[in-house]
Amino acid sequence: MTPLLRLSVWVALAGVVITPLVMVVSLAFGANHLPMLLEAGLLDAAVNSVVSAAVSALLAVAGAACLALLVDRSDLGGRGAVRLLMLTPLLVPPFVGAIAWTGLLTRGGLVHTLTGWAPWQMYGGGGVIFLLTLHSLPVAYLVVSAALARVPDDLELAARAAGATPRRVFGDITLPLVRPALLAAFTLVMVSNLGDFGIPILVGSPAGYDTLATMIYRMLQSGTVDAPLQVTSQIGIVLLVLGIAGVIVDRLAARRPVELEAAGQVGTPLRLGALRAPVSVVAWVVALVVTLGPLLALLTRAILPAPGVPLTWETVTLDNLRRVVTAPSTVSGVTNSVLLAGGAALLCALLGLAVGVLTTRAASRTSAGMLFTVLLPQAVPGLIIAVGWLILGRYTGLYNTGWIILGAYVTAFTAMVVQSVRGPLAAMSGSLEEAARLSGAGPLRSLWDTSIRLALPATVSGAALVAVTAVRELTLSVLLVSPGTQTLGVVIFGYQQAGDYNASSALSLIFMLVGIAAVALVVPRGSHRRRRWLRGTSSMAQGVRV
Repeated sequence: MTPLLRLSVWVALAGVVITPLVMVVSLAFGANHLPMLLEAGLLDAAVNSVVSAAVSALLAVAGAACLALLVDRSDLGGRGAVRLLMLTPLLVPPFVGAIAWTGLLTRGGLVHTLTGWAPWQMYGGGGVIFLLTLHSLPVAYLVVSAALARVPDDLELAARAAGATPRRVFGDITLPLVRPALLAAFTLVMVSNLGDFGIPILVGSPAGYDTLATMIYRMLQSGTVDAPLQVTSQIGIVLLVLGIAGVIVDRLAARRPVELEAAGQVGTPLRLGALRAPVSVVAWVVALVVTLGPLLALLTRAILPAPGVPLTWETVTLDNLRRVVTAPSTVSGVTNSVLLAGGAALLCALLGLAVGVLTTRAASRTSAGMLFTVLLPQAVPGLIIAVGWLILGRYTGLYNTGWIILGAYVTAFTAMVVQSVRGPLAAMSGSLEEAARLSGAGPLRSLWDTSIRLALPATVSGAALVAVTAVRELTLSVLLVSPGTQTLGVVIFGYQQAGDYNASSALSLIFMLVGIAAVALVVPRGSHRRRRWLRGTSSMAQGVRV
């Protein structure tokens, strides 16, 4: 039965992973549209993509390192609460964050409404880099924090006992040991940001700041391009090459690992001395602005009838909330999102559990290839996966149906379940399966009664994460929706693109609160288990920006 299961899994992977990606590559090399693309701004879009991804990754890693040192290695006041507040952007979809921050800082936003002064018209490259940095910082922090916790405390104590200053200890001991983690965080964030769609389309495009992701969307939606799928496939190849280059850099860096022997215990906190009070105040102000600022901006726009209307008791209204909650598009979007998320969670759980079992408990010569295939979409921008399914849909009759969105979700999110179950499965002893076989069970029955049953909780956890991610998703859905299959993210995006900022803010506010509540239900209780879950989530979430 195991060879039959392995064959079935390979057939499934060929259908949902290999075929869409191969079709993008094969279609891209079917003709030469490079002159037209260069004239349309391909070079500028590529430069903007690389610059925004690289600069935001650099800033996110630098900010994450400072945050990790403050909340993990110092006596900062209320550092546990500061850590949780700074991680909240991880729970908010980037496109909702873009709507919220533009509603906070730009003309007609919350600050402008209250003070008459608009701090920043953030449309353009600067705003894109700022928001990419903000939404990447939690992921970079989790990577750096995990490495920092494994730095042996004895080395730092010995250096301090020898008279080294805290700055000298950091430069000579701590920094060299966490440098590989800093580089890994940089490449992971940069590859992820290369394919981000929600932030550049909402903040960059209004100022003419195109990236490769927004260029693909523009080419598909304009209706003026001949062979749009072939043209966008060629843009996708550029994104794919950039993404693979980032992964290669990451792999090269990982070939020179630093062995850390500590068991993940936090070292002795560094005393900030006279700087403790001012640094704590600054950290708390930043954390509160990052957390409450976007929330209050969405709330303000949601309860005002139109942008620019003064905020008084007389102007406050709940009409926007009533309108978006009762709108047929919202009801349809919620229904489609829930059905697609549930279906994706079920299919990803079945396929991910099978891949996890076959690559850990029944390993063979094809296991490495199977694992690489299912994890490959994590290094591929979501728009390329969407273009692959658009091409596949034309040949299979799935075009303009919800099945094409479901297929793209399975391609993009199965890796989450695989990463969730591989750890527990790899850590299990083989003695249970041997005992089952000695009792007369066959290979598949022994796997089912022992390893698979014990891995079911991790499978359910991974499937829940898939469902939460799919409900909040925009990048894949925005290219694949058709009349009747709109998802909730696309409905919000549609309000924003139509200039109905109050409606988009009202629906984003509900979406944000429900999303945070849903993630809170998935997060395990207890500080140790929560930190371990967040570290696992950071690696799962890298491949897909929602």
